[in-house]
Amino acid sequence: MQDDRVQVDNLYFNRGNKVIFSGINLKLRKGKITALLGPSGTGKTTLLHLLGGQLQPLSGSVQVFGQEVARLSRNELFKLRSRMGVLFQSGALFTDMSVFDNIAFPLRVHTPLPESMIRDLVLIKLEAVGLRGARDLMPIELSGGMARRVALARAIALDPELLMYDEPFAGQDPISMGVLVQLVKRLNQALGLTSVIVSHDLAETLSIADYAYILAGGKIIAEGTPAELEASQQENVRQFIGGLPDGPVAFNYPAASFADDLFAKKEVGHA
Repeated sequence: MQDDRVQVDNLYFNRGNKVIFSGINLKLRKGKITALLGPSGTGKTTLLHLLGGQLQPLSGSVQVFGQEVARLSRNELFKLRSRMGVLFQSGALFTDMSVFDNIAFPLRVHTPLPESMIRDLVLIKLEAVGLRGARDLMPIELSGGMARRVALARAIALDPELLMYDEPFAGQDPISMGVLVQLVKRLNQALGLTSVIVSHDLAETLSIADYAYILAGGKIIAEGTPAELEASQQENVRQFIGGLPDGPVAFNYPAASFADDLFAKKEVGHA
């Protein structure tokens, strides 16, 4: 696992009776950007929660930095998470804290650094995302794109080795999206990060990813470099990459036949 920051082996996970993962295997290589792609509801964000220890697998192995996440104590998990950064889909900024204090928060929690040094580090992170001048603003004063960049500055506050992005480009206008795409790529290169991106924005994600996995039906249905996936003739991969409504991935959630549902409703009404 010398070059693997994350290794997932034969992972099974259910939510109630719904199978989310059925024996998946994947790796996140050191210094690379890996994309997790697939239709909605296939467990991409769930996988991030498993990596962070918020959820535990039904069976199989989830190793981060060589450690079996499910076996870690509370203190060990706390230390592991200090080596990881997360950019949440919503940004998840503390609304009652300024931009400066949002970014200082993880530094104050995880380090014994004096405030003078924390100040310097916060300004460095804000400079990296182009928002040093916004340090005194409150989250309500930020545009959507600015809020996402502040959240990114907070995610890299502790210089993490692994950075997880959950739909980083969702809801962004074209300019903000372009800025974020370049920031993700530039930060990964400059800081030597290992990054994993969960996203539905295929063009933007594949433009910066080194490797990608496509999840569907509890399985990894395809993996490879962006060029390999875009050239794939596999029907379900073509459906997803091309955004086609008809194909192996069904539009309707599994259910009894429509006629049976209607008949059952009528029977209940007569009762």
